[in-house]
Amino acid sequence: MLRDRVLVPGLRRHGLEIHPLRTAAALRALLPQTPVDIVVLDIGLPDSDGFTVTQSLQAAHPGLGIVILTGRGESPDRLRGLSGGADAYLVKPVEIDILAATIFSLARRLTRAPQAVEDGWQLQPDGWCVFAPNGKSTALTGSERHVLQALWSQRDRLVTREALLDSVPGRARDESGIDPHRLDVLLHRLRRKVLDRTGLALPIDAVRGEGYVLRPGS
Repeated sequence: MLRDRVLVPGLRRHGLEIHPLRTAAALRALLPQTPVDIVVLDIGLPDSDGFTVTQSLQAAHPGLGIVILTGRGESPDRLRGLSGGADAYLVKPVEIDILAATIFSLARRLTRAPQAVEDGWQLQPDGWCVFAPNGKSTALTGSERHVLQALWSQRDRLVTREALLDSVPGRARDESGIDPHRLDVLLHRLRRKVLDRTGLALPIDAVRGEGYVLRPGS
């Protein structure tokens, strides 16, 4: 098996402690007994699918890092995985060095993550994760990250639709110019996702005809 012949030995050569497992049931049995920082997860599992496992891990273990490693590289699958709570989505075949670098990068982000927030919402310094006041986290997609970073940099102040759309590289404009509906849909889905993950509503207020205001201290 590729995992046992290549992935596990390769990651161990990078100094990582690895617990190779085959099923979602084995993972669920391991987590209460063994400290685990990051799970590398395939979509195709004998007893479940990686998307479902990602969502259940995100809900039950909000501080756990999740890397999806799969042969399914289509955009809908990537979006589903990242929106469901994965911190990274890699497509096979992947170089061991890239996988190890992804794990180490995620580990650095997790060590900087606050465990509880006493004074409102927090955005991780690199923008890939937002933390609710109850300490629960929500991983962001690339577009969500850019928009939330733009709002965070101007928190408690109005940010226009044009400025928010311009913050998303390559996706904010089409041939006819700015499409504000894209932004509305993105923020609606983001607020719903954060509510599902944390149980709290992300404090973004719409100002009709102008833009949005993020009030992280409320």
